[in-house]
Amino acid sequence: MEEVLLVTAVDDEWRVRAERAQAVALFRYQLVREAADPALSSRQRGRLVRELAGREHPGPFGKPIRVSRQSLDRWILAWRRGGFDALLPAPRQVTARTPVEVLDMAAALKRENPDRTAAQVVRILRTHLGWAPSESTVLRLFTRLELTGPAAAHRSVFGRFEATHPNDLWTGDALHGPVVAGRKTYLFAFIDDHSRAVMGHRFGYAEDTVRLAAALRPALASRGVPATAYVDNGSAFVDRWLLRACAVLGIKLTHSTPGRPEGRGKIERLFETVRAQFLVEITGTNQPGRHHVTSLGELNRLFTAWLETVYHRTPHSETGQPPIQRWQAGGPFPLPTPPALREAFLWSEQRMVKKTATVSLHGNVYQVETDLVGRRVELVFDPFDLSTIEVRLHGKPMGLAIPHRIGRHAHPKARPETPPDPCPPPSGIAYLPLIDAAHQAELAATVNYAALLETTSQPPATSMAAP
Repeated sequence: MEEVLLVTAVDDEWRVRAERAQAVALFRYQLVREAADPALSSRQRGRLVRELAGREHPGPFGKPIRVSRQSLDRWILAWRRGGFDALLPAPRQVTARTPVEVLDMAAALKRENPDRTAAQVVRILRTHLGWAPSESTVLRLFTRLELTGPAAAHRSVFGRFEATHPNDLWTGDALHGPVVAGRKTYLFAFIDDHSRAVMGHRFGYAEDTVRLAAALRPALASRGVPATAYVDNGSAFVDRWLLRACAVLGIKLTHSTPGRPEGRGKIERLFETVRAQFLVEITGTNQPGRHHVTSLGELNRLFTAWLETVYHRTPHSETGQPPIQRWQAGGPFPLPTPPALREAFLWSEQRMVKKTATVSLHGNVYQVETDLVGRRVELVFDPFDLSTIEVRLHGKPMGLAIPHRIGRHAHPKARPETPPDPCPPPSGIAYLPLIDAAHQAELAATVNYAALLETTSQPPATSMAAP
């Protein structure tokens, strides 16, 4: 039992390390993304890097930090050479010298009283055991187990009134839609800040990551890649998948500050127009004066028709131009390559390879190379197809995971869009009347009710002779 607990603890520690490495890489990417723009001159880049190095930034774990110019230059060079994977910190190869029991005791002391500092925990351990690990060791333990409270960091507000060019900035949000086929719908949409044109859109039955991807992926494939995406803090927009997709495609992802939605007025104005001009004309039930929508596909088809023929062609009240015309004036826009787009929309999870050279993912078991036993690997996959899993080690491809036991073919979040028909068509067969008719036929065949009635209606015969 103790060995099982120890293995679990080690596995949890590796998972925390992998997640922290991803957080560090995303922090580095968001910090250097603008400075790494190849369109900048050396003087412009130097000025921007000096400005970044001269102020504090909210670190990947909440604590304000400063980054030297040398580090910024190194990260920019690494991103140019190897992309997002090159920003991952190198894994530490250290051997634990402090007994696990002592570390567990230190963590327990911190959990039972979160106000205890690392120095205080060291004092308690030294008093109880006669010795204790260093304060820095205990502090690293608390940080790894996320037992230290994050410092409140000041976040800058995205206060730009209007983007200078099309595809400089896309703003994304979700709108609650009508009930269709007995289920609530949600509209994910991305609007170009400069032109007010809608770049991507889709109604779905859930306000989740999969439905967000269904709206964003076609937009990127047909409209190009924006320099910045500005979104709120809804669960779909803070999902690790969106961070990964933006990092792969080189999009700077910015979230609005909770409670301070500055800069979101344009998409809110779009949603008001959608309510007033589109949603007012449709309904999920039979109502006079409205079109009855019977399926999600019909809803998306009607919305696309309204968007392309009405909204995009009507001059906007602020710009004085039709949104699609103003957007097209800034083209042409480079489109992402199919391999890059596919890579951006893959999901990934970290797993430890077992002694049997297998890994588990959502109930499925896969066989991997025996050289990977005992190592932490990244599983990259399409959420709608768990039969094909790519294995990577520190960003390097290690072949495909061979399905050993498959019980689930799609990610739990990848729920189907089309619900089962709540009202199947009637068969025209009335079961109980059929039973009643059969019963009456059976009774008529065994008992002659007419004969019984005739017998009981006649007077009885007499045996007395006439005088």
